[in-house]
Amino acid sequence: MRALRRATSLPPAPPVLQGWDEPALCHGFLGREGGASRGPFASLNLSYWVGDNSRSVDVNWQRARQLMPRGVRFAQLKQVHGKTIHTIGPRADDDPRPEGDGLVTAITGVVLCIFTADCVPVLLADQERGVIGALHAGWRGILAGIAAAAVRAMVRQGARAGEIRALLGPSIGPCCYEVDDELARRFERRFERAHTHVHPSDRAGKAYLDLRSIVGDQLVVAGLAREGIQNVGPCTKSESERYFSRRAASGEVTGLQLSFIGRFAPGVTPRE
Repeated sequence: MRALRRATSLPPAPPVLQGWDEPALCHGFLGREGGASRGPFASLNLSYWVGDNSRSVDVNWQRARQLMPRGVRFAQLKQVHGKTIHTIGPRADDDPRPEGDGLVTAITGVVLCIFTADCVPVLLADQERGVIGALHAGWRGILAGIAAAAVRAMVRQGARAGEIRALLGPSIGPCCYEVDDELARRFERRFERAHTHVHPSDRAGKAYLDLRSIVGDQLVVAGLAREGIQNVGPCTKSESERYFSRRAASGEVTGLQLSFIGRFAPGVTPRE
């Protein structure tokens, strides 16, 4: 991410969805509202690599950063629809955007960032042991087992699987995620309960998948308590005025929304 100039005057911070009331956790799911971008990126696109005007993205980041404490370090990925999880340590990585689809850390002052436009953004936290994570879970990553890989990575940092809580953010829902029957069968063969999250379509050779429910089941199998897993926000395609959705854009270029989580020392709060 490029350095941002300090804005002299900014509009209110953009709308954000949250799921936890934890003062030491800065987290949330942003939509597409409240930014400066235009066209298919309107308006709060936070990705520099989808073709948007970089100055507009600068402004969007200035607005988004109002939700976060000053001086934070951002961790981002070159997302590739796999299950690779990167652990963020106290020193900055040589590669500012390594390839992968998950981030975990046990240090304070780092904001883990995930970008989506229909895939499932997942935020994870064992607050007692100070370990957090963020995942980009598309169908390929889910099929590959990214949820279990993230839990294992957090446990290696000191988390306890049964104490990890999860928020599954705005993503395409079973109302709109129509796939080929063969893909649905792959999920059913791979995961024991996946058949309960596959629904018939009126179109021959098609079915609907409930990706968030499949991820939730995977997290339970990995050791999380089901009551610690929450869905936050609507279907991105159904609410494409509020959220970026590749399906709603018929596969054309669109912006990406940010999901983020960071852990901070007591008393550190977002800027006013």
